[in-house]
Amino acid sequence: MRVVVQRCKRAEVTVNGASVGRIEHGLMLLVGITHEDTEQDAKYVADKVSGLRIFEDETGKMNHSVLETGGQILSVSQFTLYGDCRKGKRPNFMSAARPEIAEPLYDKFNELLRAQGLHVETGAFGEMMDVSLTNWGPVTLIIDSK
Repeated sequence: MRVVVQRCKRAEVTVNGASVGRIEHGLMLLVGITHEDTEQDAKYVADKVSGLRIFEDETGKMNHSVLETGGQILSVSQFTLYGDCRKGKRPNFMSAARPEIAEPLYDKFNELLRAQGLHVETGAFGEMMDVSLTNWGPVTLIIDSK
């Protein structure tokens, strides 16, 4: 499982011009799932995301997590995170899990975040989405479960 984490001041995802998920202050997550991923991968990444100390304390040091700051999560499925660009000019997406495998695991990942007390908004799985955000810092990290 691969997640791109962006600390943000706000983020929103729309489908056909209609907002389907929106947050203020928190983390924008782009979530990719590959064939070998399991619920253990989802749990590992959910725990890592919720505990990442990437929000400043009173001295300006990154010392607080999204949980500690009352931040929110906008989670968007992103199969292109497993695009392989090593050969040719067109990415190969063979490493991305098929929707019937990826969607239940993506849903489980979001449930695990909610179970920790986080407010989680999502995009629309499998839809063409427009994502906008104000990256705060900027702070962008990549978490891989393997």
